[in-house]
Amino acid sequence: MGQTDYAISTRDLRKTYRGARGRHVAVDRLDLRVPVGGVHGFLGPNGSGKTTTIRMLLGLVRADSGRMRIFGQHVPEQLPEVVGRVGAIVESPKFFPSFTGRTNLDLLARAIDAPHGRVDEVLEATGLRERGADRYRGYSLGMKQRLAIAATLLKQPDLLIFDEPTNGLDPAGIHEIRGTMRRLADEGRTVLVSSHILAEVEQVADTVSIIGRGRLLATGPVADVIGDRTAGVRVGVAEPERARQVLETAGLLVRVEGQHLMVDGERDPARISWLLGTNGLWVNELAPVRVGLESVFLELTGSSTLGAEGDVR
Repeated sequence: MGQTDYAISTRDLRKTYRGARGRHVAVDRLDLRVPVGGVHGFLGPNGSGKTTTIRMLLGLVRADSGRMRIFGQHVPEQLPEVVGRVGAIVESPKFFPSFTGRTNLDLLARAIDAPHGRVDEVLEATGLRERGADRYRGYSLGMKQRLAIAATLLKQPDLLIFDEPTNGLDPAGIHEIRGTMRRLADEGRTVLVSSHILAEVEQVADTVSIIGRGRLLATGPVADVIGDRTAGVRVGVAEPERARQVLETAGLLVRVEGQHLMVDGERDPARISWLLGTNGLWVNELAPVRVGLESVFLELTGSSTLGAEGDVR
């Protein structure tokens, strides 16, 4: 891919902060590639450098070294030339609580000279058309987040950057935001969403980059990153206790989950079936259990808390 095939690209990006215990490396020679179009999950635990990277891309924090591009333009030097194509939510946006959602958007639209009728379009795009006349103070957290997304859409950006957009939301709010991101991507936009909740983003992302301690650990289409890893084989059998003994005698790791067995240490389900069958045990269920992105992350890092120390994100 050439540079113009990426909505975002970084090369050897590095940022350090000075703290009470010396210098802290927030981003460590990060090579990030976000393809044009679709949802790209920027994933890692709190403290892994996601927010710092986004702030550098938007010109809010100065990088120590490295190069960054947005739609092929060098940033921050050429940020004024490309900023009109970018909408971002990095912190909780400020709206007037006593104004309606529509009025808040009307004020923003006038400030940026958005086309007439654009407010109606963004309310529709974010599923808020029926609630536009309600006061902002009465919005749920999910609705407030969707109004923030609506605000970023006023200037019709090609790239949307959302930093932890589901923080604090209940399951219904998370579902709403996930659906909104998916619709925006299906319209042809590029959506970069950073999150420490890997399993959540897995449901909406086309491609991902996983980082830990500011370093890139894995990147690519979700299916490629997960690969052929399995979390084990789920086995249904009439005599689970006897089946467990047979499989453990063969050197497999087995745990009982209700009326089923979960078998680790054997990638070929056919061998499990053969081991049980030769002992007069016949399976009624035999299925590899695929791992998710969170399991991949733990495999890559060996720790669920990698990068979680300190306040730098």
